[in-house]
Amino acid sequence: MKRSRWGLMAGAAALAALVLGAYQVRASDPVLIAVTAIVDHPALNAVRDGVRDELEAEGYQGDGLNFVYESAQGNPSTAAQIARKFVGENPAVIVPISTPSAQAVVAATQDIPVVFTAVTDPLDAKLVSNMQKPGGNVTGMSDLAPVGKQLALIREILPNAKTIGMPYNPGEANGVALMNLAKKEGAALGFTVIEAPAVKSSDVMTAAQSLIGKVDAIYVSTDNQIVSAFASVVKVGVDNQIPVFAGDTDSVSRGAIAAIGFDYYDVGRQTGKIVVRVLKGEKPGDIAVQGVDTVQLFVNPGAAKAMGVTIPDAVMQRAKQVVQ
Repeated sequence: MKRSRWGLMAGAAALAALVLGAYQVRASDPVLIAVTAIVDHPALNAVRDGVRDELEAEGYQGDGLNFVYESAQGNPSTAAQIARKFVGENPAVIVPISTPSAQAVVAATQDIPVVFTAVTDPLDAKLVSNMQKPGGNVTGMSDLAPVGKQLALIREILPNAKTIGMPYNPGEANGVALMNLAKKEGAALGFTVIEAPAVKSSDVMTAAQSLIGKVDAIYVSTDNQIVSAFASVVKVGVDNQIPVFAGDTDSVSRGAIAAIGFDYYDVGRQTGKIVVRVLKGEKPGDIAVQGVDTVQLFVNPGAAKAMGVTIPDAVMQRAKQVVQ
């Protein structure tokens, strides 16, 4: 028996609705959003808060939003456990914050939509194979730091500096990527970058101490393991008069002299917009991985004084925020 043209069209429409329904969630429906990060620190926590606030601004709030969050406390094995747990709960979207958490979640599911964020290099981390057309169930945001601008800031504040010490986690993909980028960008500015490996947060103090007498400044990138123990680096800097600079603006209030970086709360809001697109029916694999374009300069003259440095007036005048 032949089917009518209208019958075929109706069947196609029904199939399209079924496919769309696999992703679409109305703002009036209760929606489970599962969020996880490799470690707690101010920048990653700001991302989490930004995601939640953007969802609420778009109408996913109150009884209509079940927003759950878990931290892996710096342990990749725990990150994998959290990923498997979240997959078992079948949320509408999983939002992993940081490279290790994103790798754990992407390895755990090929069906549940994943919107990663605060990932330095999604290609190198093997989260996607194409930034413009990620494919599958994954998309997100890269927070590749403006390392060249950050090192240029150090050069402006310390014109005679020759060596930069950089604590980093050699076991984390983003830490390695940032180290390699710092060496490349540093060479162009006349810096020699000295590695100070720290696999665990408890290793950060020792890593920073290994730089005493060897470097003119310490640069802490957005390596999550190092940022989580940033106070240890600042202590070494103050005690030994080694200027400490950061790759994220949140660390300036924690004792860095200065940083050019992103407002990670804004990164969270931008991530939240991607999550909303998925909830409204777009397939994650059709959404290009986004970057962060706007950077800000934060300075802390009190920290500079404690480390024996004076921030030039030209730098002070450009600062978006002066931390007192």
